[in-house]
Amino acid sequence: MNESIRLLICEDQELVRTGYVTVFSTQADMTVVGEAANGREAVELARRTRPDVVVMDVRMPVLDGIEATRRIAGPGVEDPPKVLVVTTFNVDAYVYDALRAGASGFLLKDTPPRRLIDGIRTIARGESLLAPEVTRNLIGRFADRLRPADASHPERDHVVRTLTRRELEVLEQLADGLSNAEIAETLTIATETVKTYVSRILTKLDLRDRVQAVVLAYRIGLVPGDGNPPAGHPAGSRTT
Repeated sequence: MNESIRLLICEDQELVRTGYVTVFSTQADMTVVGEAANGREAVELARRTRPDVVVMDVRMPVLDGIEATRRIAGPGVEDPPKVLVVTTFNVDAYVYDALRAGASGFLLKDTPPRRLIDGIRTIARGESLLAPEVTRNLIGRFADRLRPADASHPERDHVVRTLTRRELEVLEQLADGLSNAEIAETLTIATETVKTYVSRILTKLDLRDRVQAVVLAYRIGLVPGDGNPPAGHPAGSRTT
């Protein structure tokens, strides 16, 4: 990446916030353009400084990180920055809500500095940061409350009609937390082909990144918990 990644740090603990700034400022491709100690400051600074990536704590005073994320990168926000949620917990309803609010991924606060730096670069490239254990432990934990009781759910029907059978298969693999390479191995196709399918899925469904695709898949019940084919899934009537 030729241009410096503009970062906004949103963390209420001054010591942690200062640590982030110190670590990121040592990177030649990163520039910290603002620091916020609460969610309201984060929203105001995001609008004023136009960062590329916002490092967002979940639990903050005045306005929590979830609502701040929604205002910064949620539905209807024009040209939003990427939001990387950082939390103390690897299984936390608040983190799920933040992802649904528009975050592009999350890491734990005890993540080593190098992985945190790499995570920011990943987010800045437009990719999502959602490890398999995140999908299974976090989103999977709340799958029951997300899945519609009625299999004829309009949003679900739209997805099934819009995507080809192969694209639906790729979406299911995404929702299970598989990487592009793992999806390629599972479906016996090339990794570059998987990337193409993922790009098509995001474009067709008007989704920002893989995280939104995963959340959508769980919300509409595309991924069942019992391993059976999801209701309404086309059975051979569509092709790639």
